Amino acid sequence: MSACTCPSDPELTSRLIALTQAGLPLVADPWAWLAERLGLSSEQTLALLQRLQAAGTIRRIAAVPNHYRLGYRHNGMTVWDVDDDRMAELGPLIGAQPFVSHCYRRPRRDGWRYNLFAMVHGRSAEDIHADRERIRQLLGSACRADDMLVSSRILKKTGLRLARTSRPATPLERTPCLE
Repeated sequence: MSACTCPSDPELTSRLIALTQAGLPLVADPWAWLAERLGLSSEQTLALLQRLQAAGTIRRIAAVPNHYRLGYRHNGMTVWDVDDDRMAELGPLIGAQPFVSHCYRRPRRDGWRYNLFAMVHGRSAEDIHADRERIRQLLGSACRADDMLVSSRILKKTGLRLARTSRPATPLERTPCLE
């Protein structure tokens, strides 16, 4: 692609993020929809998105399925007390598992011994307990203790919202609560 011909304006970047953070609309040409709202051409809009991705400001633009509506109604945040000397080796191994959607190293706190967190999702409670057991086997003797915090109800579920608005969520942005 040729050099970026899109404006380099922090306000424009903020507007683009505000328009896209809840997702793109399901229209025939979402780039034209976005370009119209930004006052740019579709080509300039795509160039701006590519520049922001190359800079690491945005990671990707992708469809995000609603895993609850796909039948993955069980999830648990597994927490692990892993030997700190093995974390650099084992953290990425756990994060690479296909059933793990989020994996973080976090500092230990008084009264909370766990330093590795891995979110698992499944169609049944048995699925997520089996995933926990797979993680336990992978960690082996480097794991001193573990637990799993199982979700019982969604109170709020959105991605990170940088541009905050006072408007309520549209039906497409809402996720139904699980009881």
